[in-house]
Amino acid sequence: MKKLIASVLLGAAMVTAHAAWPEKPVTLLVPFPAGGSTDNVARILGAKLQQQFGGSFVVDNKPGAAGMIGAAMAKRAPADGYTVFVSSLGPFVIGPHLVKNPGYDPLKDFDYISVAVQAPNVLAVPVNSPHKSLQDVIAFEKANPNKMTFASAGNGTSDHLTAELFWQQTGTTGIHVPYKGGAPAMNDLLGGQVDATFMNINTAVPHIRAGKLRALAITSNKRSPILPDVPTMEESGVKGVTVYSWQAVAAPKGLPPEIKAKLHAAVVAALNDPAVKPKLLDVGFEIVANTPEQFTAFQASEYARWKKVIEVGKITAD
Repeated sequence: MKKLIASVLLGAAMVTAHAAWPEKPVTLLVPFPAGGSTDNVARILGAKLQQQFGGSFVVDNKPGAAGMIGAAMAKRAPADGYTVFVSSLGPFVIGPHLVKNPGYDPLKDFDYISVAVQAPNVLAVPVNSPHKSLQDVIAFEKANPNKMTFASAGNGTSDHLTAELFWQQTGTTGIHVPYKGGAPAMNDLLGGQVDATFMNINTAVPHIRAGKLRALAITSNKRSPILPDVPTMEESGVKGVTVYSWQAVAAPKGLPPEIKAKLHAAVVAALNDPAVKPKLLDVGFEIVANTPEQFTAFQASEYARWKKVIEVGKITAD
């Protein structure tokens, strides 16, 4: 009887402790440098979570190895709600297929909270490019295999793999030109040193609006309200290249259910806050804010999809 009472009291104490979360600063671990899309999403969420809970939510950038260093650090952190992992799709569904020992298993080592936002990629060329449409690009590549160059922010990034998927689906080939980040890739694209890229819409829009880049197609399942004149890949006759880059929130595996529920509700509320949502939509993000169960199923689907693209394309991290 004493053991039963002690067990009940212990359980009640744990529930009470979890209900009080957060009682100390929460680290939002971002596996990329400051200033990028993922970092911006994390800082927006951190500010709103801090308002909701009255505690401290601090972004900690741990870049390296395309986000895998930060993911491994998040996996090793205690599952107590005081380390929250905010990342793009790379460490969740791409990186682990490119290296043998990433230091974590994305299918087993995290509790998935919510996909926060998603954004399509845009096939863009310099404004003085001879290519005026997606069909121009396909026709050129079929007539000139392995001649047209496509810039990316690095091997295994969303822009790289979108190009690989595009080649696989259209039966064409091009030259992948990886850079050490999106900024140098953009500089060379604007300067005409490379022919094209599948960049994230958030990065593309300012240069398209400034008349420096021409958008040929978008990888979303419908046209974007901020680029309404740009057709989707499917509209342009290319199926199977509907691609979204996304940012999501997860935690080390074993997060107490009470904290998981509180964190999920707070993230969803932050994303739909009238002071936040319009700002995200204006730069091309779409609010997802799905459930942990939906995110878990989506992650498994994306993991399998990109595994196939990487295997067919014989892509490595080198």
